[in-house]
Amino acid sequence: MNQNWKNFLLDQNALFKSESDITFKEHCHDNANNNKIYPIAHLAVLKIGGADAVKLLQGQVTCNVNEVTETKSSLGALCTPKGRAITTFLLIKTPDYFLMVLPRELLEIVQKRLQMYVLRSAVTLTNCSDQLCLIGLSESGRQTECLFDTRQINGNDIRINFSKTEARHLIITEPDQAIKLWSVAINEQNFIATNSEQWRYKDLLSGLPWLTTETTEEFIPQMLNLDQLGGISYNKGCYTGQEIVARTHYLGKTKRGLFLAECNSDTLPNPNSPILDKNAETEQVLAKVLIALPSTSMMKENQNNITMLIVLQSSEDNQYNLTLNDANKTPVYLLAHSL
Repeated sequence: MNQNWKNFLLDQNALFKSESDITFKEHCHDNANNNKIYPIAHLAVLKIGGADAVKLLQGQVTCNVNEVTETKSSLGALCTPKGRAITTFLLIKTPDYFLMVLPRELLEIVQKRLQMYVLRSAVTLTNCSDQLCLIGLSESGRQTECLFDTRQINGNDIRINFSKTEARHLIITEPDQAIKLWSVAINEQNFIATNSEQWRYKDLLSGLPWLTTETTEEFIPQMLNLDQLGGISYNKGCYTGQEIVARTHYLGKTKRGLFLAECNSDTLPNPNSPILDKNAETEQVLAKVLIALPSTSMMKENQNNITMLIVLQSSEDNQYNLTLNDANKTPVYLLAHSL
């Protein structure tokens, strides 16, 4: 994180529980009538530039890079040769280069992996963690833009729509502009500084499948619903892992998908922890946790409630009896049969 940006947030009464978890001393509980602004530090930005950037990316990622424009960004995944997602990302095109927004903890792994394929190509890979800031905006009212519609304002700010249903945007900008944007939002536009975890929670509810060091290389992209989110192209040609991803699609063998679930526990399940089938005669792992977060107070009165994205083996009758793999065999309930 840029030090000037971090110092500014500290002056705004931010508390850094970790480098990626930022809270505010006077945090206001979620309220649908309030505009909110979030510092985002769990995601980072990798810049891919050079004359051969399109060729490199097209041969490595699941989305069709040729369909990514300055007004339309795309989710995607970078896979192993066995079709397992190393990371998911949002790919953004500017006039001169691409920006890949991805989990900060996976950026170094991804940069090294892409660098393996650069060889003599005219491609540069730059970690922009110190040059670019990420800000989330959530405003009152219903969204009218399409998911991942993108606007580039004054050549400095990039604004991406991050929701199908609400006015929620991700802003990518330089530190000085981030400080100005934040100050105007708070002092002139009645925005409320809001904990970064609340933005992650909104991503979770939207079914956005961000990976971690625990879940990297665990799932094929279809298990993360990337096909439903427009993050897989089946006609773009070859890329690393494409054979497995395409075979899964054309043979109709996707038996796992991403589901929204909840449980009541005082301990957050770790990413990639197992979820068991209570109906099975012998203990059987039926799902894995992708991410789990405390449910917001706006939605749940019981503060032990936890909301999760889980990768679950599909059932023909949609009947499940799920539990965490803990001492209490805590029940897990689905909030939606698919996302």
